[in-house]
Amino acid sequence: MNLISKASWRTTTTGILAIVVAVAGALKAELDGDVSTAAEGGAVAAAVMAGVGLILARDAKVSSQQEGIR
Repeated sequence: MNLISKASWRTTTTGILAIVVAVAGALKAELDGDVSTAAEGGAVAAAVMAGVGLILARDAKVSSQQEGIR
């Protein structure tokens, strides 16, 4: 089973961008040199999980036949 579908590129791209933004924001908060800023671990984990969910999701414009489900 292919977890990343070429047919559902819209949600896959959005999921990858969500993960990149979450990780980049956490790295910026941790590495900015200001001790008063810190990354929210729960928020980063939630954003990464949402990104993974989007990667695994199917676009609304993609049929089950195109996805290979039926």
